[in-house]
Amino acid sequence: MGEDGFTGWLAANAWAFWGVVAMGLAAAELLTLDLTLLMLAAGAAAGGAAALVFPGLLWLQVIVAVVVAVLTLVVLRPTLLAKVRNAPGYRSSLESLVGSSGVATAQITGSAGEVKVQGQVWDARAFDPGMIVAPGQDVEVYGLDGITLIVYPVEPITRQLGGN
Repeated sequence: MGEDGFTGWLAANAWAFWGVVAMGLAAAELLTLDLTLLMLAAGAAAGGAAALVFPGLLWLQVIVAVVVAVLTLVVLRPTLLAKVRNAPGYRSSLESLVGSSGVATAQITGSAGEVKVQGQVWDARAFDPGMIVAPGQDVEVYGLDGITLIVYPVEPITRQLGGN
């Protein structure tokens, strides 16, 4: 089968190409979970549907795919994201840091500092404005102030509870 044979087959079966693209984008969406690739997959699926109805009109298939992808990105994606974010029990990746343990990578005061939590370095400040947390000291994330983590040292708490 030469190049003409393959391009001829592809022209006659463009729906299969669009289907593979749609499935690939939908599968890749599982890695990102931000619904962008899923909307592009919907566009590719629409292009495949257009290929079934109008097998020889590649330009029309591309236009249908682009229009559907743009419409789903602009209209459907924001609505779906709002529903997900307003669902009971939803916690963003930043909010999920609350309660996590970490280590101070620089001195932490009531106004500034740095901490490593879950392998990432974050700006931090102490829960108590008069407290100073030394570098290397274990901390726990108490809350958030924007993207700054509010932390407190773990060591004094374990002493109060009968630890060292």
